[in-house]
Amino acid sequence: MSFENLAVVTRGGIHTITVKRPAKLNALNGQTLQELYAAIIDASGDDKVRVIVLTGAGDKAFVAGADIGEIQQQSPTEARSFSAFGQNLMSMIQGLDKPVIAAINGFALGGGMELALACHLRIASDNARLGLPEIKLGIMPGFGGTQRLVRLVGSTRALELCLSGEPITAERAEQLGLVNRVVAPDQLEQAVKDMAKPLVKAAPEAVRGILQAVLQGGEINLEAGLSLETARFALCCATEDMQEGTSAFLEKRSPKFKGR
Repeated sequence: MSFENLAVVTRGGIHTITVKRPAKLNALNGQTLQELYAAIIDASGDDKVRVIVLTGAGDKAFVAGADIGEIQQQSPTEARSFSAFGQNLMSMIQGLDKPVIAAINGFALGGGMELALACHLRIASDNARLGLPEIKLGIMPGFGGTQRLVRLVGSTRALELCLSGEPITAERAEQLGLVNRVVAPDQLEQAVKDMAKPLVKAAPEAVRGILQAVLQGGEINLEAGLSLETARFALCCATEDMQEGTSAFLEKRSPKFKGR
């Protein structure tokens, strides 16, 4: 599948999707959102893809936000549809049963930060800036930013970021738990590979179970979450990969999982 605003490459089970609008700092217009949706659907159904990486073209921006010129021309009805589509895309990314890593290589503002928040893991270069500046434009986050942010950092920090509209440094984002790791710009690609490679080799059912138990289990009460964990644990124990993993441990060798 070919795209106008995305570059897509798969190597060794790692599927990298790069938003490619450098002249607009990779801003998300309607076409780019549609292409991202199609690219994610394509990757989710490809058994050769074990990990998805999202990043932006160039060294200035991951995604600098939604396309403001396009938003300005929208009617309230069109804006509602635009927001709903963006939310559906972000929810689909968060709900994938394959790990999604955001490689934040610069500005991640507005819709760009919301895209990063939808990913399961986030690594940022130390020159990255993250924020939700919508209030300065007379609007508010519309792709799920208010909801994912509050779940990650709590209402006090979420309100501060949303109401001030000021971006924060990658270091501050790491302190708040918004990113997993901060590295130098020239180390970002390798850091992402180092995080992705063990996940490529992991047993897929175990990965799926952990993603669901942590993300969905965290939204329900403890008893229901524990029941979900038990169900996913049992599914893991029904696989050949469980037999291989436990045998490898007892035999003091590295496991070779086959996804069965």
